[in-house]
Amino acid sequence: MKDYMYSSSTPLLDHPNKESIYVDLLSAQDGFENHLVTKISLQHKRQKVLGIMKSDDQEGALESQNTTTQHFVTEFVLLGFPGQGEMQNFFFSFILVVYLLTLLGNGVIVCVVKWDKRLHMPMYIFLGNFAFLEIWYISSTVPNMLVNILSETKTISFTGCFLQFYFFFSLGTTECLFLSVMAYDRYLAICRPLHYPSIMTGKLCVVLVSVCWVSGFLCYPVPIVLISQLPFCGPNIMDHFVFDPGPLFALACIPAPSTELICYTFNSLIIFGPFLSILGSYTLVLRAVLRVPSGAGRTKAFSTCGSHLMVVSLFYGTLVVMYVSPTSGTPTGMQKIITLAYSAVTPLLNPLIYSLQNKDMKDALKKLVERMKCTCTWSLSIGVQSSKFRKYS
Repeated sequence: MKDYMYSSSTPLLDHPNKESIYVDLLSAQDGFENHLVTKISLQHKRQKVLGIMKSDDQEGALESQNTTTQHFVTEFVLLGFPGQGEMQNFFFSFILVVYLLTLLGNGVIVCVVKWDKRLHMPMYIFLGNFAFLEIWYISSTVPNMLVNILSETKTISFTGCFLQFYFFFSLGTTECLFLSVMAYDRYLAICRPLHYPSIMTGKLCVVLVSVCWVSGFLCYPVPIVLISQLPFCGPNIMDHFVFDPGPLFALACIPAPSTELICYTFNSLIIFGPFLSILGSYTLVLRAVLRVPSGAGRTKAFSTCGSHLMVVSLFYGTLVVMYVSPTSGTPTGMQKIITLAYSAVTPLLNPLIYSLQNKDMKDALKKLVERMKCTCTWSLSIGVQSSKFRKYS
C-alpha cells in the first residue's frame, strides 16, 4: 500500500495509478467484510453452544429435581369411605360402636381366662392370647380410621403409613399362626386324648405361644422393605381407609411386577402354610369323630371344634379373596367391604362365637358377672354407710 500512498494535495482522480488503488481498496473492503462476517458467525455459534449447554444444565437440574421429588413423598391421602355429612357420621358411629364392643368382648375373655382357675388349660390359654391379639389387631387400624373420617385433610405421613402397614400385617400373621396352633391342640385333644396331658404340657404351651408372637412380627419386614423402596412421586391419593399392598403398588411411579409377585407369593405362603396345617388337623379330627360309635360322642366332639371352625372360615375366607387372588380387577368398593370385614367385623364376632359355643366359657362368664354384681353391691353399701357416717358426725 506504500506504493499507492499519495499526498493529500494530489486529487485521487488525477493520480496515475488510480485504477490499481481502486482495486486494492475494494479487495481490502471485501476482506474486512469477510472478517466481520466470520467474527459474527463465530459469536453466533458460541452463543448457540452456550445456550445448548445452559438448556442441558436446566434439563439436568429439572430431572434431578424430579428424581428427588420421587423419593420425598412425605404423606399419603386416604379418601376413606364415600359420602358427605350424614354418611360420614354414620360410618364413624358404626365403626366406633364395633370397636368398643370388640374391646369389651375380647377384654372380657382375657379377664375370664386369667381369673378363673378352671380355664388354666392349654385350650383356654390359647384362646386368651387370641382375644388379646384381637384387641391389638383392631387397634392397629380402627383408631386411625376414625381420625381419618373426622379429618378434613385425611393425610397420614409416609412413616406412619408403613408403621401401620407393618403392625397390621404382623398381627394378622400372628393370628394365622394362633389359629393353626389351636387346631393342633384340638387334634391332640380329640384324636389322642390319653396322650394329650403328656404332650401338651405347660412348657410346650408357653413355647407355642411365644413362637406365634415372635414369628408373626419377624415375617413381614421383607415385603415392607421392598414396597417402601419403590419411588412414590405422586399422586399420593389412595381410595381406601387402610394401607394395603394393592393400592400402594398403584401409587408407585414405575410398574414393579417382580416386587408385586414376591409380595403376593409371600402372602400366599403366610396364609396357606397355617391354613394347610389347620386343614390337616381337622381332616384327622373328622376321621376320628366319624369313628365314634355313639351320636352323643360325635356331637360333643363337633361342638368342641365348631367355634374354632367358624372363626377360621370367617378369617381365611376374607384373607384369601383379598390377598391371594390379584386385586387389580376387583372394584374399589368391594375391596373396602372385604377389608372392613376382616379388620373390624371378624374381631367383633370371635368372642361371641367362642362364648356362645363353649359351655366352660359360659359358666365362667356367669361366675364373673355374679362376682361383679357382688362387688358393685358391696361398693354401693360401703358408700351408703360412709355417707350416713358423715351425716351424723
